[in-house]
Amino acid sequence: MTLSPPTRPRRAVLVVDDDDRVRAVVRAVLEADDFQVAEAADGMSALQMLQEGEGAGPDDDAQPSADDAGAPVRPNVLVLDVMMPGMDGIEVCRQIDHRTTKVLMLTAREDLATREASAAAGADAFLAKPFSAVELLDAIEHLSADDPDS
Repeated sequence: MTLSPPTRPRRAVLVVDDDDRVRAVVRAVLEADDFQVAEAADGMSALQMLQEGEGAGPDDDAQPSADDAGAPVRPNVLVLDVMMPGMDGIEVCRQIDHRTTKVLMLTAREDLATREASAAAGADAFLAKPFSAVELLDAIEHLSADDPDS
């Protein structure tokens, strides 16, 4: 009799950035490490996806992209750009339910004021662009490890 190792639930991440290239890089890095990845190109789309996804689980087969804005998701981690047109990442961070979703702020701005505003909005971690794949995975793994559902 062969015992198979226990399987863990697939970890889900919503990547919110107005730069298509950044979303594509983050998606590629995370999918290579077996994350389920959804994308949004702006803050309003991200909030809509999160609000409608309250009943959706991270193991759902759907993997919405920025083209599927509005498709429901329930990520374990939200990777959120600070500077976006319309609603910025800090405002999105203020509006989400931090009990169910950890937030990694991803930004080209490294100044203290941006870090403080991110922390005050409820961000759990902060990563400056440019970043390495290792840094990104380490930060998300750390946040996922804090999630009792993952």
